[in-house]
Amino acid sequence: MNAIFDPLRYEFFIRALIASSLVGVVCAVVGVYIVLRGLAFMGDAISHSAFPGVVFAYLLKGPFYLGATIAAVLTSLAIGWVTRRGNLRGDTAIGVLFAGMFALGVFLFSRIPNYVGDLFGFLFGEVLGISTGDLIALTALGLIVLAIVYVLWKELLYSTFDPLGAAASGLPVEQLDYLFLALIALTIVVSLQAVGIIMVVAMLVTPAATAQLLTLRFTRLMALAIAVGLVAPIVGLYLSFWLDAASGATIVLVETAIFLVALLVGPRSGLFRAKAGRPG
Repeated sequence: MNAIFDPLRYEFFIRALIASSLVGVVCAVVGVYIVLRGLAFMGDAISHSAFPGVVFAYLLKGPFYLGATIAAVLTSLAIGWVTRRGNLRGDTAIGVLFAGMFALGVFLFSRIPNYVGDLFGFLFGEVLGISTGDLIALTALGLIVLAIVYVLWKELLYSTFDPLGAAASGLPVEQLDYLFLALIALTIVVSLQAVGIIMVVAMLVTPAATAQLLTLRFTRLMALAIAVGLVAPIVGLYLSFWLDAASGATIVLVETAIFLVALLVGPRSGLFRAKAGRPG
């Protein structure tokens, strides 16, 4: 029991637990829609596009979250606009803007004369270093995302499964798509300090992908994704504390392990399905 309660003596660990749990839930909720829409590459692109905003904020001595939010939201909306107005495939627009924005971030970063540890924290995650102010900002953004999804979950679900039918029924599908892109951007900003820009796509995709191996019903899919998104950060954070390892990477590894277990034993893809399919 000491192994469980000893880390709780430290305030930084408690803040990290709260932050990583919230991040896990928000990523799982938005990630279900991302997986159902086939937008995993979008999550990766927007997460990297937040980097120049972080660097700009550092150069201007402003809040990291504000810079990341502006860059991520503008890039996500730009991807949607270019895809619709330029008659391009979505992955083409994503590739162009993702590469350009990340290159801008690297360029700005290279202009800073000395090593900047804070910025590397946003690349790889540093949830154990989260401050009270960061936790408040993260919580506010996370609650905004969850509130919007809660209010519009039926509309988002309808436009996800049947966009043509949703448009015919009078739903503003184009506006919902732009709103969803902005939600992805906000979710990524929420996740930056927990797992970093490089690994945030795993937090978005892996819980939902794991749940999809176990069920096809939307309500169960959402519940299982939230369960994975909540348990994995807690387990990963404890493991990183005990092993003195990188917290963001450990959290992602725990999620990946859960996914592999679901892949091996799940009813849709695992050993049980293989045995059931054999002739008796």
